[in-house]
Amino acid sequence: MLLRRLELSNFRNYSELNLEPSAGLNVFVGDNAQGKSNLLEGIAMLGTGKSFRTAHDGDTVRTSAESAVVCGEADSRAGSINLACTIERWQRGARKRFTVNARRVRYSSYLGKIRIVTFVPADLQLAAGTPSVRREFLNAALAQSEPRYYFELARYRKVLQQKNAMLRGAVDYDPELLAVYDRALIDAGAEIMLARVQFVGAIAGNAGRAHERFAQGERLEIRYAPNVAFQEETLDAIGAALEVRMRQVFDVERSRKSALVGPHRDDLSLSLDGISLAAYGSQGQQRTAVLALKVAEYTVMRERSGEAPLLLLDDVLSELDEDRATAFLGEIGMYDQAFVTATHLPAGLPPSASIARISNATVREWARC
Repeated sequence: MLLRRLELSNFRNYSELNLEPSAGLNVFVGDNAQGKSNLLEGIAMLGTGKSFRTAHDGDTVRTSAESAVVCGEADSRAGSINLACTIERWQRGARKRFTVNARRVRYSSYLGKIRIVTFVPADLQLAAGTPSVRREFLNAALAQSEPRYYFELARYRKVLQQKNAMLRGAVDYDPELLAVYDRALIDAGAEIMLARVQFVGAIAGNAGRAHERFAQGERLEIRYAPNVAFQEETLDAIGAALEVRMRQVFDVERSRKSALVGPHRDDLSLSLDGISLAAYGSQGQQRTAVLALKVAEYTVMRERSGEAPLLLLDDVLSELDEDRATAFLGEIGMYDQAFVTATHLPAGLPPSASIARISNATVREWARC
């Protein structure tokens, strides 16, 4: 996958931008608050239809405008594809419209046309943050590459909301309807958990090997930590385990007024040499581990789809020592297309890297490294 053209209109601090990035490594250098992160956010919005910086879509619309447009063209195995995402201010929030090759589509048909892997400073929470951060990592990666996962996740979330509303007393208690909810949660939950355990199994080895290249002598281990243990990686075995556990906690759920069983309570375990990364890892170790995790995500997504995703890295080199930064840049320099931002020109850039300077939402001075 190669992004050939990106156009931003009233997006963040960009009134208008037309960009034709190069294949390989693209490096954007500039002071803070000039538009570097906004540019990567625009690329992510083009691919995923979502911002990696805010849950409030209206925040991406330029202050003086009523709507923003992100559009672009990419080359894929299937040929050239044109995508557009329009964000409109709407009452107290915003609404979005999506088009693929000038045809309006639902979000589910838009997602995955351009696959994106991002690493931003907030992603350090993958190592030290709450389980919800790690679940969102799994969801974002799998929803892009597996349409069925997106469907089952949406179904699971809707039913979970309905069940919790009943447990809280927001709607009348109905044991027969509650049983229907549980059956739906078991069916969708088993699909989600099976996809997660297979994905984590795939990224674990790749992340370990990548980490060894960045930090020799330390062994990174990644494991899936499901809320409900199961014996076999099959839908039947996972569904049966969920069903048994739901029966066991039936009274507890009614007492606590919340659903306690299922993939909405899963986690991902990260450790270095058998020691918890969250509890004992330094910030440098955590950053390197997350870099390795993102490289693994990229690798598995490419292997599964047969097509490389776009890699977006926003200010990720600032806390790496020179050796680790050079090793990392050398690796991503071999990728089909990657985008990196920095306040200063990084050391160790590969000769093929393309460099641009960003100032006041203007991209200029393209040069060959």
